[in-house]
Amino acid sequence: MKKFFLLFVFFIFSNLIIAQKQYVTWSFSQKKISADEFELVFKAVAEPTWHMYSQIETPNGPLSTIFDFEKSKDFKLIGKTTEPKPNAVKDPMWDNQIVRSFEGTVIFKQKIKVLTNKPFIVKGYIDGMACNETQCQKFSPPPEFTFKIEGAKVTNSVATTATVAEITATNIASKTPEGVVTTPDTITNKKIVEEVKVRIPPTKNNKSLWLIFLAGFVGGFLALLTPCVFPMIPMTVSFFTKQSKTKSQGIRNALIYSLAIIGIYVILGLGVTLIFGADALNNLATNVWFNIAFFVLLVVFALSFLGAFEITLPSSFVNKIDSKSDKGGLIGIFFMAFTLGLVSFSCTGPIIGTLLVQAAATGAIAGPLVGMFGFSLALALPFGLFAAFPGWLNSLPKSGGWLNSVKVVLGFLELALAIKFLSNADLVVQAHLITRELFLVIWIVIFALLGIYLMGWFKLSHDSDLKFVSVPRLMVAILSFSFTVYLVPGLWGAPLKLISGFPPPDFYSESPEGFGHNNSSSNNSPSSYGDLPKHMHKGPNGIPVFDDYYLALEYSKKVNKPLLIDFTGWACVNCRKMEGQVWSDPQVKRRLTEDFILVSLYVDDKNSLPDSLQSQVDWSGSKRKLKKIGDRWSFLQNTKYQSATQPQYWIIDGDEKHYSDSSSYDPDIEKYVDWLDRGLANYKSKK
Repeated sequence: MKKFFLLFVFFIFSNLIIAQKQYVTWSFSQKKISADEFELVFKAVAEPTWHMYSQIETPNGPLSTIFDFEKSKDFKLIGKTTEPKPNAVKDPMWDNQIVRSFEGTVIFKQKIKVLTNKPFIVKGYIDGMACNETQCQKFSPPPEFTFKIEGAKVTNSVATTATVAEITATNIASKTPEGVVTTPDTITNKKIVEEVKVRIPPTKNNKSLWLIFLAGFVGGFLALLTPCVFPMIPMTVSFFTKQSKTKSQGIRNALIYSLAIIGIYVILGLGVTLIFGADALNNLATNVWFNIAFFVLLVVFALSFLGAFEITLPSSFVNKIDSKSDKGGLIGIFFMAFTLGLVSFSCTGPIIGTLLVQAAATGAIAGPLVGMFGFSLALALPFGLFAAFPGWLNSLPKSGGWLNSVKVVLGFLELALAIKFLSNADLVVQAHLITRELFLVIWIVIFALLGIYLMGWFKLSHDSDLKFVSVPRLMVAILSFSFTVYLVPGLWGAPLKLISGFPPPDFYSESPEGFGHNNSSSNNSPSSYGDLPKHMHKGPNGIPVFDDYYLALEYSKKVNKPLLIDFTGWACVNCRKMEGQVWSDPQVKRRLTEDFILVSLYVDDKNSLPDSLQSQVDWSGSKRKLKKIGDRWSFLQNTKYQSATQPQYWIIDGDEKHYSDSSSYDPDIEKYVDWLDRGLANYKSKK
């Protein structure tokens, strides 16, 4: 069982495919400055904490930014590409030598002289790299630029790595049940990209990291209360205080021991970050096999906590490490800490594994590193504190059956979390096996059983007799029963905002209006659009929604309303939170229903595209065929909207003209209402 488990974990992590995120976003524009001269503008936006480099070369330094133009007899370059004055700073990534770099937004310009009266194309690519304080990334693939110049008239530029023809190829004519035909000529041979300004919320990553740190700290605290770790606290502290010649030396050794624990787990988190690239781990959240694999893994963890078996490391390896702790000194203390991690693995392993899974699913930068720091800090604090104040040891509760109860509670929680990952996989493939009702029923049973267990109404094989129910145990049982009762109205359509983002959305249901409602009558109810068109359906909170971008564009022009684009994903937790917490608000729901045409584009939809819509495109420097519906919308978002995050919202019109910057996950309802109103006002003022 031990070998199988280790091989299973290795297999899971070694087969995950991670997409590389780019930290500099490019957009292009152009303007006429005289009868035969044009100025080409290259706008680069580096993400917070990242910077790119000047065109001025630095010996033994970073790659400078290079603009490579394809040679043509139709134009010639006037001088060199200009740039603003760069920052001259010492860069720790390059041995603190002086380098010239740019942060935030930087504009490069290149003048050209037209040598022909015929239309022509200016093409090329950009080479270079971006760095932050800890890592660097080459522009890969190199961003390509295309400027179309037709005589003295300037047309729009393409700010994407795909060519105009290839983008158009994804929009092959499609016929709806109502007979509306959308073709490349009527839709895509317009303005492919304006100067798109992508709003990057400056605190998004910080919030994610704080949440992961908090989750790690809580996990470390729970690990302390397990039978593998808790008894080690008085034993270890007593060892340091008795073996040390002075009290100060005992405190010093205990603190070193605590720091060693932190170092060991942080190194583990760093290893996961370096191997998988935590910056792009959010791509795993929509991967079917990722979700299924971690469903199985968390079920294994849950069964271990419930007492079916113990997950332990090979005893020969543990004994070998333990023998090194006898050396004394700093090395001996380090190996003592290492031994603690190994012997407690049966209790801490499932918690660590769950924490790393959550860090992978959120995709926060350095998530595993921060999570392990929070976990190890909570785990190490008692050893340092009790060494400094040994009198506190007398206040510790004695070991007993309650420690095993902590493991059982964790087992139930692991089982509930496992269902979430199975639900993600079901949502992505649209199998409709784990509907909202079934998900809630499973959670109701799990948390009801947890409350029953805590009350002592049944026990597991490795539990000791429960003579009475302690006050803390009773409080947790009350919370479990209360949560169970809270979930029940969700079967009848209650929004359950407390857990929004975890269950499937309300429309992914056997009965979208809740038990006891007639689906046929509700689906045909009128809206502000009149009877819903056949290619429109009821979405989250009953809001009418399209699921095809190009049909929505046509309908937007037909009814003369702005289009709200919702780039979303079936396995996107933050998308469900926005729908459950923000879209359900009466102010927001009214606006989305009455003032906008809503189109939700699921980038992880695994249903196959019709043969007529499958096409070959150049995506990030490699040829790829768009086969799935999600491929189509993901390609659209990556190339035209230059982003890969979900949820992301845009307000445009039927001609793809933008009326606001983008919006992303933010549960602040007033801020979202203000964003909607601002976009609507801009739309009305420019019409």
